Amino acid sequence: MSSPRRSPWSDWAAATNAAIRGAGRWREPRALDGDGVTHKLDDGRVAVSFASNDYLGLSQHPLVVAAAHDALDRWGAGSGSARLIVGARPIHDELEAALAAWKSEAATALFPTGFMANLGAMSALGGTESVVYSDELNHASIIDGCRSSRSEIVVYPHADLDALVARLGERGGRRALVVTDTVFSMDGDSAELDALCEICARHDALLVLDEAHAVLGPEPSPAALAACDHLRVGTLSKTLGSLGGFVAGPAALIALLVNRARPYIFTTALTPADAAAALAAVRIVDSPAGAALVGRLRANVDRVRPDHPSPIIPVVCGSEQRAVAAAAALLERGVLVPAIRPPTVAPGTARLRVTLSAAHSDAQIDQLLAGLDALDLR
Repeated sequence: MSSPRRSPWSDWAAATNAAIRGAGRWREPRALDGDGVTHKLDDGRVAVSFASNDYLGLSQHPLVVAAAHDALDRWGAGSGSARLIVGARPIHDELEAALAAWKSEAATALFPTGFMANLGAMSALGGTESVVYSDELNHASIIDGCRSSRSEIVVYPHADLDALVARLGERGGRRALVVTDTVFSMDGDSAELDALCEICARHDALLVLDEAHAVLGPEPSPAALAACDHLRVGTLSKTLGSLGGFVAGPAALIALLVNRARPYIFTTALTPADAAAALAAVRIVDSPAGAALVGRLRANVDRVRPDHPSPIIPVVCGSEQRAVAAAAALLERGVLVPAIRPPTVAPGTARLRVTLSAAHSDAQIDQLLAGLDALDLR
């Protein structure tokens, strides 16, 4: 085999890779083979995963899997084109209607991923005549959406609503969009939604809520939400165990996204199987069986960190090296919790990001707690 060709680009890539490795921030995919909770690793070891966002275990639910199979048999593996060309299928319309009803909104637009949903919403609704106000701990998809919007971007300190109000008062006559996660993906804390609704109503700002991780809430009160212009962004890949994203809200705003959001217009539609799986999952979540799963998840969270608002439990280690060592030590005990390092989190805050699921058994929670206690990480 011949040696790779040397060039300025290859030299730059090699040097940059070496710098990432040297900083303790090198990452690469790990192939896992299992049922969503228990996995056989690529090195032959078996471990219980506490890293998935499949919060209710619905990716493995028989009704969800069966719905995906049925959609494959009826429509095939792919949609073949964007929705506005020939990619739309009846299952997309059914899912959009179900999501709108679930969120008590007038309409919904589907996107192939949650990342694209944020990118599409922010880029379509912003513009040079707008100002976007974004919480400093918002997800990368929101950040990229803000950057693509061509708006002025004002990043306010995390959850500091007084600072947000002060900055809203400085915008002049320009349109304002306030965007925030409702549950923040690395700390697992939650936003004050009713207060945000009131602020946006008072300042004629559009409130965009990313509810990707809000399986345990918070939920804005219907009265507070009705009083302000808003959109609700969600994902099909976490609570619903499938793949895709959506934006729900007033019909006029959703119609605008369909006509202006580039990730909607220029991307092949969500596969029928993913859409059917998500539809089955919505029906489960909106049922007594779904309520029982949410209750099971709440109980699992309370065993690890009582009264924590979400299934995301951060264990901050500080340095990249300490986080990596802690993850390796847990894996030796059969517990899979990857280390989260910069640039995903700020320097000096590398951590273990423990995520819990209704699918975890009591014995598996015991195994996690024993591992954390042995490493003095609780």
